[in-house]
Amino acid sequence: MLENRIKNYLLLHLIVFIWGFTAILGALISISAISLVWYRMSLATVFILIYFLFKKKSLKVDKKGVFKFIFTGTIIALHWIFFFKAIKVSNVSVALVTMSTGAFFVSIIEPIFFKRRIRPLEMVLGLIVILGLYIIFSFENQYKMGIIYAIISSSLSALFSVLNGLFIKKYQANTISLYQLFFGAVFVTVYLFFTNGFSSSLFILPNIEWFYLLVLSSICTAYAFIISVKVMKYLSPYTVMLTVNLEPIYAIVLALFIFGDKEKMNPEFYLGAFIVLFVVLLNGIIKNRVAIKNKIINKNVRKK
Repeated sequence: MLENRIKNYLLLHLIVFIWGFTAILGALISISAISLVWYRMSLATVFILIYFLFKKKSLKVDKKGVFKFIFTGTIIALHWIFFFKAIKVSNVSVALVTMSTGAFFVSIIEPIFFKRRIRPLEMVLGLIVILGLYIIFSFENQYKMGIIYAIISSSLSALFSVLNGLFIKKYQANTISLYQLFFGAVFVTVYLFFTNGFSSSLFILPNIEWFYLLVLSSICTAYAFIISVKVMKYLSPYTVMLTVNLEPIYAIVLALFIFGDKEKMNPEFYLGAFIVLFVVLLNGIIKNRVAIKNKIINKNVRKK
């Protein structure tokens, strides 16, 4: 049992490292953010469909589910477009640190869909996150468009994460992912068609960039998703949360190694980044403790 847990914990770290590498690939691939997302979602859909066929999984979904996945697939496409835009107009470090604001946006959006009150503590932590971003914005003003794009991407990520929290009660995680990726790819395809985006430059790429695209869509998207579902069956949400918060750190270290001076920032940036990442980590720890406390209380109530 212990060996199995250690194996899955190492797999989780590998997945988080892969997710961090996504940003690196976004910076290395020269095509526009929209074209990049089209390739990512289209190819990932093919890879996950192959997985479905290999495992003989059902593709059936009800009509309401189809409309839900069309909406969220479009949101995911927009989320990735703004994410890669943020990387291309700034750098990996700025984009990923700003993306860490997702927990703040979830604290605002989640009460609306789950019909609960906004927790004062979440708002306080959210304001501290804004302080960290303000420090970054003040001293790295040349990256302001990257920060704005990343904030938009982060808010969209929070929205579809909350919606998926509702969908997972009725649909399988792999079914949700397949249909969202498919409809996201359809959305980007329609956009490119009406904006004459399907030019020869979209398909004439250096061999190395074709390799990057295959890695991005297969390993960083399809494989990471499938394995992440498996890992979460063996590890606690707290362990998963703590490990996923390492993604910006992994990516920033990788970016410094690969891109060198382009990723070096002012000391004030790292102060702001520390504040943002610390608050995200603290938020997860507090929520986990509350969840454990409530679980113990409910268990004692049932015993009585």
